Amino acid sequence: MDTKRLSRSIFKIANIIRSEKIDLVFSTIPRVNTIAILATKLSFTKAKCVIREADNLGGTTKENLQLLGFGFAYKFSNQIVSLSEGVKENLVKRYKVKAKDVEVIYNPVDLNAIEEKMASGQLDPQYKDLFDTEEKVVITAGRLVEQKDQKTLLTAFSKVNEKVKSRLVILGEGQLKAELQQQAEQLGVGERVHFIGFQSNPYVYFKHSDLFVLSSKHEGFSHVLAEALATGTPIVSTNCKSGPEEVLDKGKYGLLCPVGDAEDMAKKMYQVLTLDEEQKKKVINDGLGRANDFDAREIVKKYEALFLDTLNSVKP
Repeated sequence: MDTKRLSRSIFKIANIIRSEKIDLVFSTIPRVNTIAILATKLSFTKAKCVIREADNLGGTTKENLQLLGFGFAYKFSNQIVSLSEGVKENLVKRYKVKAKDVEVIYNPVDLNAIEEKMASGQLDPQYKDLFDTEEKVVITAGRLVEQKDQKTLLTAFSKVNEKVKSRLVILGEGQLKAELQQQAEQLGVGERVHFIGFQSNPYVYFKHSDLFVLSSKHEGFSHVLAEALATGTPIVSTNCKSGPEEVLDKGKYGLLCPVGDAEDMAKKMYQVLTLDEEQKKKVINDGLGRANDFDAREIVKKYEALFLDTLNSVKP
């Protein structure tokens, strides 16, 4: 479409739905969901609309009022999907949609692709020495933004490093990079924290690490945790809303700590890094088993069933 703003394209999308005889419209992200619903209705066809909510939004008065508006629009969709039970709870609480109208389907993890990338992938030569060490290697991945709260992770890492000599590898780019680098220097671990940017194959880096840490303030599903499980990497994560508790089954497949609590995060990190070989092997095997619950092949079947049910439903 000849436009830079999707919000100005509602009638164009409606025309596409009509001219191409579309049966089903699927979208994600609140504003896009609203546009998809409007376009579907304005197409004046029998097309059905399925929308997906992927994060725990809201908090401020302005945001909560905005979510009420999205929730009103969502009621005109044919089916709502949330990617976790926590996101569903937020939809009911803040969007005021009915729980019976929301279906939970977890994010899919392509286990075959991860296995292939781990088997064929190679560490970038310039970073290989970071992992070729007797020291423990801690890794995290995510945008360098406030939501991911790498500040707390850096503080926790500095405490762990006092007891167990370690290295922290951070995958990802973002506006806070310089600030985080400065914090690492101030904490006295500047030479032990390595920012290696975006990596197209993060799984090979996970595989060569002793621990994966997620320090987020909020998530929708925590897809990266499921991926880390699939690589056989032990996990410590914040128990943020929502996702980590579900992915890790309340701590059964990885240790959980409060959001922003560097002391407890450090304690849990130390606990994992000092596991003996037998304990570590059990953690890895349990995690690999848990990853199967998010296998893309199974998740695709759930979407297929949901789409068919929606197409066959009598809801206008």
